[in-house]
Amino acid sequence: MSHKIDHYKKNRAIRVAAFTAIGACVVAAPFLFSFSPYVLNMFMQAATYSIVVLGMIVVLGYTGQINLAQATFFGFGAYAVALGTVSLGLNFWLTLLLGIGVAALAGFVLGMTTLRLGGHYLAMITISFQQIFDLVAVNWADVTHGPDGIAGIERPALFGLPLADDRAYLALSLCTLIVAAFLVWWLPHTRLGRAMRAVRENELAAEVTGVHTLRIKVIAFTMSAALAGLGGGFYAAGFAYISPDNFNFARSIEFLTMTLLGGAQSAFGGILGSSLLILLPEWLRFLKEVYLAVYGLAVILIMVFLPAGIWGLIRQLMQRWHKPVVTPASAIPDLDLTVDASERSPIFQIEAMRKHFGGVKAVDGVSLEVRRGTVHALIGPNGSGKTTTLNVLNGIYQPSSGRLLLDGVDITALTPHQRAGLGMGRTFQNIRLFPNMSVLENVMVGAQRQNNPVGRSDEALRERALSALKFVGISDKAELIARNLPYGHQRLVEIARALAGHPRFLLLDEPAAGLNQTEKRELGELLKRLRGHGLTVFLIEHDIGLIEQVSDRITVLNFGKNIAEGTPADVLRNPDVIAAYLGESIHATA
Repeated sequence: MSHKIDHYKKNRAIRVAAFTAIGACVVAAPFLFSFSPYVLNMFMQAATYSIVVLGMIVVLGYTGQINLAQATFFGFGAYAVALGTVSLGLNFWLTLLLGIGVAALAGFVLGMTTLRLGGHYLAMITISFQQIFDLVAVNWADVTHGPDGIAGIERPALFGLPLADDRAYLALSLCTLIVAAFLVWWLPHTRLGRAMRAVRENELAAEVTGVHTLRIKVIAFTMSAALAGLGGGFYAAGFAYISPDNFNFARSIEFLTMTLLGGAQSAFGGILGSSLLILLPEWLRFLKEVYLAVYGLAVILIMVFLPAGIWGLIRQLMQRWHKPVVTPASAIPDLDLTVDASERSPIFQIEAMRKHFGGVKAVDGVSLEVRRGTVHALIGPNGSGKTTTLNVLNGIYQPSSGRLLLDGVDITALTPHQRAGLGMGRTFQNIRLFPNMSVLENVMVGAQRQNNPVGRSDEALRERALSALKFVGISDKAELIARNLPYGHQRLVEIARALAGHPRFLLLDEPAAGLNQTEKRELGELLKRLRGHGLTVFLIEHDIGLIEQVSDRITVLNFGKNIAEGTPADVLRNPDVIAAYLGESIHATA
């Protein structure tokens, strides 16, 4: 395992060194080449816009949240610098910090009040927020100077050296861009970045796995707004003049286009998209009257035929040469799953639980106890309320009445991520992986739960994830993208993700669905091993053979009510259970 960690540390050091070298070359470029003032201004615009687009990478590319008000946060940073330096005579660096702070606060407030909605509702709200800013910037002339804008914005000094020279200020802007790009580039490899990507891929699965999805989305929105404020502050001082036209809704659409054009899931893609949209019209001016049409057509074709953006295509080509490092199973430590189950006291209790959807009583007064260290199966015909019961146990639905107790603690009002933090794991009938993340990253997200004692370091999480994959027998698939795995292996990845969080109570929703007979036998052996480690499993399954093979106790539902409970031998021969599955008339004939 130490060889694997050393390999990742070496790769990390190489990537950081390469990034640093490229960044140094970019910052030095204004002094190494003789650019005209016009070209320097174009590069300055590209640099400041790229900082703003990096914010879009965080909120849209990493977290999957639509933001059509990025120009508003850009405007907050610009107006803070312009008004602070021109009207109030404050120091540039102080006003820049104020601009970033105001933008971040606005992003935080907007995120807290709107991110519960998501989708097109979020898009509509951010558009409205952008329009409000446009109206205020134009009409509140006493403060914003209205349509006339603010002129005479001075550039700052750094360590006592004025940056009035275009090359010096461009170098500062590029240096700021490189630092911001490094942070955004590194973010996906952190706990926060993995949680963001999990939210983007499957928000429900992320919440159930232990990710506080609302918090993650608000953090992403706040970071995006802060980066836009940073870009706005440098833009204002760089061009010495701003007006409301610089920060209207059309600018937000432009930022969105830059993000999608370059590649929404990469910091490099954001910089590439910003630079292309600014520089491409200049490169096409030799076409004279038709250059704008060619420019527009080029952008449309790229976005239609390269949905992952230009950088997405580049990354795909690079991955063809990348050989994933496979750690031998013998070098991976065994998964520590052991839970004390020496006494068979109840670990989970359901007391008179009901879940009604209007007049439909999906679950109607269910009560049962699950004893620790056992496999407890919940069966019943289709529509009997099994999955609804599991969703209530997991916190996806709140019960209409009744109580849920985990080790004697009332968890009825807790959210899914809070229940995950107490040691509950979950898989789904319809597999819910994070499809565009690697198998290893999927399982690392599961290992990031509060109850997991392995620690917070990436090395510890990586080791825990590999151990979980070894436990289910697919550690050699760790570096593959999850969506590329066959169906049976995807099932195992979902189970490994749940196990990586060190659960004590595991909910499995039809884990054998879609598996062939060989895979079902292997699943049965896996469930027996889990029970052998003291883990408590609550299982929903239609395969009666598998149920009979692995279950210690069975509860049967029909029309949302308990109709039988006991050992497999007793329950599967119960006349009421047979009637529920076969129908009264068929049972009587038999």
